[in-house]
Amino acid sequence: MLDQKAHKPHERLAAHLSEDLAAVDDMIRTRMVSEHAPRIPEVTAHLVEAGGKRLRPMLTLATARLCGYEGEKHVILATAIEFIHTATLLHDDVVDESAQRRGRPTANLLWDNKSSVLVGDYLLARAFQLMTDTESLRILAVLSNASATITEGEVLQLTAAQDLGTTEEIYFKVVRGKTAALFSAATEAAGILAGVSEDQIKALYDYGDALGIAFQVVDDLLDFWGGEETGKNIGDDFRDRKLTLPLIKAISASDDDEMAFWKRTLEKNQQTEGDLDTALEIMNRHGALEETRQAALGWANTAKDALAILPEDPIRDMLSDIADYVVERIN
Repeated sequence: MLDQKAHKPHERLAAHLSEDLAAVDDMIRTRMVSEHAPRIPEVTAHLVEAGGKRLRPMLTLATARLCGYEGEKHVILATAIEFIHTATLLHDDVVDESAQRRGRPTANLLWDNKSSVLVGDYLLARAFQLMTDTESLRILAVLSNASATITEGEVLQLTAAQDLGTTEEIYFKVVRGKTAALFSAATEAAGILAGVSEDQIKALYDYGDALGIAFQVVDDLLDFWGGEETGKNIGDDFRDRKLTLPLIKAISASDDDEMAFWKRTLEKNQQTEGDLDTALEIMNRHGALEETRQAALGWANTAKDALAILPEDPIRDMLSDIADYVVERIN
């Protein structure tokens, strides 16, 4: 037997759910096929097979098993979740004009924007076909609402990204849309499928919601507080003028001179060499990075606390460990 201590929590969970994950992979390959448009499986395979963690569908499989589900529809549900996620990645790369994802050229770069958008649309349609196969109107409602919330969050981010008046409240609305909505839908829908109590379904939603928020806050923090080991280039969000939590906290505490700096660099996009260093100095001066770190840790703890009402099980322990792992890089 492999030494469990040698593996990250999501890897241990993947090993525990290996048969279910294999079934999801089989269903992905089957359902992404198109008889009349071969570009669809080409584009989909490029992204699906790029080595992602499959965290969202894994959360669906794990929470279904944790809740005692013994059927096969959790595989259908997990595949639908992965298709929604893949569709949003295809669309995001077009919107962000990205050239790389998971260390590989993006689909929009290898093919074109039209192919990426249309294949994303196809995957969303496939996801809704799969949702109906669960034969649960409530699950269909959860996932369709999540899909709408994801798009709403992305559009809100477009309008809020370079607005110095963006508040933390708006930031968390964006995060709940673009990241947390699919996490919480993945866990909540699994509880509905398993037929657990309303209190447990709410706990599953709360776990996914808090985990997704922690995930995004950490990602935003590491943009200013990372290094080569994090795989991120320091200051990309500043250069791209994305108002994430560290910047919002710093801006809200800034004096007139500091606000003039933010207006020049973020509103007017007049950035010069050394501006990133100045931005970091202002953020550190006002404790914005440390406050963001504490916020991420708080959300991870909220996720762990939500699990208390769920059955004692090795899966519950691994889900708790995943919450710790999400914030491990900022501890």
